[in-house]
Amino acid sequence: MRVKLMPNFEHVRAELMRPEQIRDALAIKSVAYIPIGATEFHQEHLPIGLDTLNAQGLTCMTASRTGGIVLPPLYVGTGGGHKSYPWTIMMEDSKEIRAILENTLRRLEIFEIELAVIFSGHFAPEQLDLIESISKDWNSSGNKMKVLALSINMEIRDSMAPDHAGIFETTVLSYFHPESVDISALPDAQEFPLEDIDEDVFGLQRHDPAHILWGVFGPDPRNYDPSMAEALVTKISHAIEQEVLRTLS
Repeated sequence: MRVKLMPNFEHVRAELMRPEQIRDALAIKSVAYIPIGATEFHQEHLPIGLDTLNAQGLTCMTASRTGGIVLPPLYVGTGGGHKSYPWTIMMEDSKEIRAILENTLRRLEIFEIELAVIFSGHFAPEQLDLIESISKDWNSSGNKMKVLALSINMEIRDSMAPDHAGIFETTVLSYFHPESVDISALPDAQEFPLEDIDEDVFGLQRHDPAHILWGVFGPDPRNYDPSMAEALVTKISHAIEQEVLRTLS
């Protein structure tokens, strides 16, 4: 089966742009997006870089439509309670991440960027507290550039609820990287249905390696519908855009 390729966002990805192209993009809107996620287990059907890949995809989609650039994404994260899972690499504390982000902001200020948007695809409370703290500290320090902290679990009316490796995250990634989603890597839903169809899909039982959906916190991803992906990511991207416009006004 031929897989649809990821949308082409080369014209907003800063690491692929020449200085002249960066200047042209910032002339449309002086916004620099900083996508950050984590390196974390998302069951067998999804890649470990999902959080960052989703953050990069959504910020590229927004910048592509409204202007600005997207800086190279960060695959470092903190928090979430999944550090014992395979291929999960979390920072023990936030010092290293804070240092990277704050240094990046200082450089963007020198480059006369009007707004920097830190967008996290990993929405563990520790990470959200971190980027919100960085934004608050920066904006209260008399800097000319503004900083906005957003995350993929931002409140959006009539949207699919965020999860971890469930239908939401699977659907978002299937738009940007469909080749990286492999539902067949999960136990067959007909042969191995959930024992308790009324279970708490965010419950602690999902930490049990014997559970059919071990490490999935959210609705069963085996029921995901890839045709829903474009509408979902478009809705999130528009929400990002509205927050950017509100901050710039």
